Amino acid sequence: MANHASALKAHRQNLKHRENNRSNRSNLRTCLKKFGKELEGEVSADMGKTLSDLYSTIDKSRQKKVISRNAAARQKSRLTRRLNAAMSRPAQD
Repeated sequence: MANHASALKAHRQNLKHRENNRSNRSNLRTCLKKFGKELEGEVSADMGKTLSDLYSTIDKSRQKKVISRNAAARQKSRLTRRLNAAMSRPAQD
């Protein structure tokens, strides 16, 4: 355990930052799972808005340095490809 005041403060800050990062990462994962479940069901025209909201969540996570720039870009690219593939498949009867 830290002994100096500055080290104790750094430890407190690390605990706060870790909790904030975990919360943000959890929120991002929840949004990704919801989008995935929506894609499994019937694909509607308003999925573009849902994707836009998800982009916003990813960008916020990127801005807060929870995920890296490349990870954010990779996720957005994959989500777009999944949505396009889901929209191009024929409707199931």
